[in-house]
Amino acid sequence: MQIKIHTDHNINGHEMLIAQVTDVVKSALKRFNDDLTRVKVHLSDENSDKKGGNDDNIRCMMEARLEGRQPIAVTHQAANLDHAVDGAVDKLTHLIESTIGRRDHQESHRTDPPLPGAELSEPS
Repeated sequence: MQIKIHTDHNINGHEMLIAQVTDVVKSALKRFNDDLTRVKVHLSDENSDKKGGNDDNIRCMMEARLEGRQPIAVTHQAANLDHAVDGAVDKLTHLIESTIGRRDHQESHRTDPPLPGAELSEPS
């Protein structure tokens, strides 16, 4: 699984932040390692130019690509980077569980007939 971290110009994307976010994502998604090819994390400060107002100004958007499928994405806003990343990775974990569960359920309940020549022969 490849993990890419992107930040906007209002968040300092230093090595320590990138390592911390990478560790959180790897730890939370390690059980899906065989299914995931890439995770992108986008961090931004939505209200950096505004005074006061909404405290939930840090936005974390995570996009995951499951092998052979279109990317799926979640977003979480919080007052700080840690909460934004934790919230987004929780949402992404649930979305991946749901997507994989739905895929497995559909595959186990297929009703179409097998393709000709795809039937297994009994060993003699």
